Amino acid sequence: MTTTDTPRPPSQDGALKRITAFVGAENLSLIIALIILVALIASQSEFFFSARNILNIGQNMAVVGLLAVGMTLVIVSAGLDISVGSMAGAASVVCALVVNATDMVGLGIAGGMALGTVLGLVNATIITVLRVNPVVATLATFSAFRGLAFLIAPGGRPVGVLDPELRFLGSGRVFETEGFPGIPVSFLILLFVAVVAHIVMKTTVFGRSIYSMGGNPAAARLAGINLTSMKFRIYAISGALAGLAGVIVTARTSSGQPASGTQGLELEAITAVFLGGALLSGGKGTIVGTMLAVMLIAVLANGMNLLGIPTFYQLVAKGLLLVAAVAIGQWRLARSERQQAQAAAAGSQ
Repeated sequence: MTTTDTPRPPSQDGALKRITAFVGAENLSLIIALIILVALIASQSEFFFSARNILNIGQNMAVVGLLAVGMTLVIVSAGLDISVGSMAGAASVVCALVVNATDMVGLGIAGGMALGTVLGLVNATIITVLRVNPVVATLATFSAFRGLAFLIAPGGRPVGVLDPELRFLGSGRVFETEGFPGIPVSFLILLFVAVVAHIVMKTTVFGRSIYSMGGNPAAARLAGINLTSMKFRIYAISGALAGLAGVIVTARTSSGQPASGTQGLELEAITAVFLGGALLSGGKGTIVGTMLAVMLIAVLANGMNLLGIPTFYQLVAKGLLLVAAVAIGQWRLARSERQQAQAAAAGSQ
């Protein structure tokens, strides 16, 4: 007696392949980890699956997510920017000052993003013109930009801003009904930015150039890519998104925050990018993987808050998560190099 497996319908195979191609085979482990984490938290807290809590997770993803999108471009290009949290703090203060002075939210948003762009260009100048290692350069500007935020803020204190339109940007919700708490505006902003960044990275010459300069800068230069110009553009984009993240912080807290609300954000953004499959050596990483990692970090933080876990334990967990993310990336790189060496050996034989 023989048995035959029932063939899977072609449409299911095609859908599965499209989903795997979009998410990335290397990110399936992130989805599994996210499912396990959600199951563990939900088993301990009955409030986790409430609509309001789920949407709060989305709202809390916004600031870190915006920083992580910009950081993805930087790390894929074989760079690093440790100063994005400080940029967000400075942009937060500028946004509050501009809105208070002009009563125009649009100018406040533009001011915060413009400052972030300028600070990103400062990083690029130090790295390209002075030829300082990105880690050292942005570690220095991490401190300098934090000091700048306190210098801009009158007396070094938070700058209060009571504008309902600005507050709507950070805490407002759309599609709100009696039975549905609404979708956070800040989450929709993150979603829009992530979609645009994904399209740019996957379908444009600029995106392919980022992967090329990170994977093999010598070959990228020979192909006609201006590495110096690319670095300026990449760090400027990362700075602009850090500025937008600072604007969201101001909108959520109704105050320009030189440090509180932005301190430590660079650690979470870097963790998300590495956890999402990027390599420190550059050339690898996706916006989809980064967003999955941002979601994982947000769910972890939300779950620990629901379970009443103290803040210092949360900091330890985030630090361990960064170590695990980098270690996984190094393991993937070593495995890829072994496979390439085996393929080369087989081809020569």
